Amino acid sequence: MRVDEKERAAPTAWLRVPEPAELPEEVRALFARFEEKTGFVPNVARNFALLPEHFLRWFRYYDHLMRSEGHLSRKEREMIAVVVSAINRCEYCLASHSAYLRELTGDPVLPDVLIANFRRAPLTPKERALLEFAYRMTVASEKMDSADIQALRAQGLSDEAIFEAAQVAAMFNFTNRLANALGWVPNEAYYHLHRVPKEG
Repeated sequence: MRVDEKERAAPTAWLRVPEPAELPEEVRALFARFEEKTGFVPNVARNFALLPEHFLRWFRYYDHLMRSEGHLSRKEREMIAVVVSAINRCEYCLASHSAYLRELTGDPVLPDVLIANFRRAPLTPKERALLEFAYRMTVASEKMDSADIQALRAQGLSDEAIFEAAQVAAMFNFTNRLANALGWVPNEAYYHLHRVPKEG
């Protein structure tokens, strides 16, 4: 039995997970793209598809926010995802976005350091400022003031980049809470992906 078939047979959420046959064609086509690219359908997609239109609207926003050219680098966005998910202790997003960050950087250690204590990671001043901002936004957004913005501007970040960083942090506070509250289980494959450093 393939890994994806085993996972399909095991519970991936505390709510009902719809069968592919009952989903709209647009969702099934997206699942086929996932499977073609990675060899499996992410459980977040299978779980979120309980409300197909919600899933499609969320995925379009998520995909654009995390994978477009944007004002932040892909690495910066994935680091924010990992740090916010570590603060919220979200197993699903930590498994998946640690794997994406390992893939982007070729560094199998960086995500683990970010999870344990991002302040000890080897970061640029700009990266450190972004992660401090994401931390503040996650644990004490009601205490934030214009000084939090000025700290990012001091590192050369435009207002557009700051707005993008805030959206990434907000996205993962949203998905972390869904995953934690509804018992979303990460695909086992995420734990094994990109563990060997890239050569050269």
